[in-house]
Amino acid sequence: MKIAVVCANGKAGQLITKEAVNRDLDVTAFVKGENKSVAEKAVIKDLFDLTADDLKDFDVVIDAFGAWTPEMLPQHSTSLKHLCDVLSGTDIRLLIVGGAGSLYVNAEHTIQVMDGADFPDVFKPLASAQGKALDELRQRNDVKWTFISPAGDFQADGERTGKYILAGEELTLNSKGESIISYADYAIAMVDEAVNGTHIQQRISVVRE
Repeated sequence: MKIAVVCANGKAGQLITKEAVNRDLDVTAFVKGENKSVAEKAVIKDLFDLTADDLKDFDVVIDAFGAWTPEMLPQHSTSLKHLCDVLSGTDIRLLIVGGAGSLYVNAEHTIQVMDGADFPDVFKPLASAQGKALDELRQRNDVKWTFISPAGDFQADGERTGKYILAGEELTLNSKGESIISYADYAIAMVDEAVNGTHIQQRISVVRE
C-alpha cells in the first residue's frame, strides 16, 4: 500500500507518518520545506501546487493540513477543495485530519460541540472553519473521502496507549466519562482507516479507551 501524507511536517503529520512507517507501509511525505518526518521518501511541494500527476500512484492520501491564525483559517476549505479537485473521479482515498468542534451532541444532529456555552471562545473560529470544510466535503460525491474527528481534548504530547474507541458523528465519552485522545493514538486510528478503508464518504471520530 502506498500512502501520501500531505503536510507531514506538522505534529499530527509527523506522528501519522511515523505510525505508517513503523507498519512497513510505503510512505511518502509531502512537505513545504525540509522533511522533518521519518519518511525516507519526501516531495517538497506546497499543498496548493500539488497536481493529479503528483498523487496518481498512491492508494491513500492523508491530509494533515492545519491552520490556526485568523488569516489562514479559510485555507481549511480551500486546501481541502484543492485536494478533492485533484483526486476527483479516482479510486484514491482521501483521509482528513478533522476537528472535534463539529461533532454533534444530540441524536437529531442539530447541535454541535462548538455551539455549547462552555466551548472556549478562542477555539470557535477554528472549529467553525473546520466545520465549514466538512460541510463542503459532504457535497463531494466524486471523491472517496473519510473525515476523522478527534476527541474534544486532543493532546499533542499525550501518551500512546495503543487503544481507542471508534465512534461516529456524535461526541463520544470513554468509560471514565472523558473525551480525550493523544495525537499518537489518533495516528493509530488514522493508519487503521488507511489500511482498512471501511468508512468511505463518512465522518468518524475516535476517543481513547
